[in-house]
Amino acid sequence: MASSSAKTQTAVRRGSFDFDSPNMSMRLVLVGMTGAGKSSSANTVLGRRVFRAARSGSSVTKECWKETEEVAGRKITLVDTPGLFDTAASEEYLKLEISKCLNMTAPGPHAIILVIKLGPFTEEERLSVEKIRAIFGEEADKHTLILFTHGDELTDSSIRDYVDGASENLKEALIRCGGRYHLFNNKDMEDRNQVLELLEKLDDMISDNGGGFYTSDSYQGVELLLKTKEEELKKLYEKKLKEKERELESRFTEEKTKLKHKIETLTASEQEKEKKIRELEQLNQRNQIKMIEHKRYYEGKLRQARLEAELSPFNDRKMMEILTKIQSLHL
Repeated sequence: MASSSAKTQTAVRRGSFDFDSPNMSMRLVLVGMTGAGKSSSANTVLGRRVFRAARSGSSVTKECWKETEEVAGRKITLVDTPGLFDTAASEEYLKLEISKCLNMTAPGPHAIILVIKLGPFTEEERLSVEKIRAIFGEEADKHTLILFTHGDELTDSSIRDYVDGASENLKEALIRCGGRYHLFNNKDMEDRNQVLELLEKLDDMISDNGGGFYTSDSYQGVELLLKTKEEELKKLYEKKLKEKERELESRFTEEKTKLKHKIETLTASEQEKEKKIRELEQLNQRNQIKMIEHKRYYEGKLRQARLEAELSPFNDRKMMEILTKIQSLHL
């Protein structure tokens, strides 16, 4: 496996990042146990409630999802991974959601944010750290920051005191992540300083890693598959739109011809002729509305082709290797 710095330097040459200024575009993926506060943290970063947050130990939704928002003058894409690190997850579920997670962060995330709730660091949380390495690659530690949540509960001490008194397993996780951590109080979304400080820490981490996004063997081929799938979908929807336009035009022409013929052969009163002419005008208006709506629908599908591609599972050898690593953690 190539080194992390080599990978990120390659990304910089491709990517358009300036070492002297903050990254104007960031792909962030939030990982961690259900109930840790991933969705709430994502909402805090974006400054609005977009992701549905769990109120208890069970997540509201178990599907990976992403949102993009401009925050502090930069384009932030956040990928939430609810349920992905649950021990009870089935193989089929993991295969689909890991695939979606990699698709949504392709060609690689700028940062992996491990969300941990303040409190005892459990064995499940320790395993979640290992799962990150299984999914994203062994070099993922260098691109990971730990985000502690429930900062409102830390009343008698500082986050530094909490970290200093942490269990050996949590300290080991922190060491792996280069000692990078931050604290969020998701009950105070109006406190934008906590978000700005997080982004500054991520900027520093990205700069230390060469200035670009992280990639690994897990991402090899993913971007190509996505682009191929996206192009296939675009061609499909363009074809469907043209077919629908021809169908509507043909039907309208036929109905218009019949109605015009009736008007021309009508020998009744002028009032009845005017009625038929109004029917022709209404037919024309209805056809225009149909055309506009079908065009709006398929143009929307074309714009969402990338997202639809990202939701498509790609079953390959690499995915089976990741699943094997995850399953071995529970043996």
